[in-house]
Amino acid sequence: MREGRIVPIHPSTDAWLVSGHFAAFPKSAGHQVARSASRELAAHPELVLRNPAMLRRAREIQAEHRADFIAQVGSDLVVLPAHEAQETLREHYRRLRQKAVAGLDGKAANHAMATGIEELGRLPEELLEADSVALIYDEIEGLDFYRDFGRLDALFADPTLARDRTNLAQLREYLQDDSVSPLAIRRLVQRHPDGADPVFRALLRKPGFTWSRDGEKLLRRNKESFSNREPLPGISVVGERLTELLRTTR
Repeated sequence: MREGRIVPIHPSTDAWLVSGHFAAFPKSAGHQVARSASRELAAHPELVLRNPAMLRRAREIQAEHRADFIAQVGSDLVVLPAHEAQETLREHYRRLRQKAVAGLDGKAANHAMATGIEELGRLPEELLEADSVALIYDEIEGLDFYRDFGRLDALFADPTLARDRTNLAQLREYLQDDSVSPLAIRRLVQRHPDGADPVFRALLRKPGFTWSRDGEKLLRRNKESFSNREPLPGISVVGERLTELLRTTR
């Protein structure tokens, strides 16, 4: 099937309708088709996470992967030069792949392979030229990457750096960019709570701003797309049939 969906015919029945444009593949193409499907799921995990059972399983596996990440780097947040961040990410996925292939983690092995884990571990190209990259493996949102986080970390640690407007411009970009989760700003505040008020007062030019009173309202106003949806795990899981096809040789 090239494009299609499976939909219930009526809530009062157990009947479902398969609709779309079909294409036939020989049985020998099962592995190739499965790899294509796994790449699609890895890129768009929300497709399968509409299934409550799959959502629960994804959260369980994400918790396991997060624990592995913390064991590797010592924290769920690490700030590194871009090339070191790339190597750290590759090592994280190398370890996960090794566990999956060796069968050391029976619960995660099938799903790790099924989501195309061997093709992960690459930073987005636009981050490779950054001065620093933060890898944050959040309990809810999963693993994400943040450009030039080190500059903002230094700013919150020493708010006098707000005199340099380029530092504030970086924070404004974080605040206004719809692709940047509010998690990044919350983590900066958590790491340097004493720096939040002076930094945001300088950014907003509001001397009465206090994070404890105004911070979440500021995030809701600027991060509406995140406020209006439930955070999903950053990984996906698949069924046993797709896993079986991925295990087969061509």
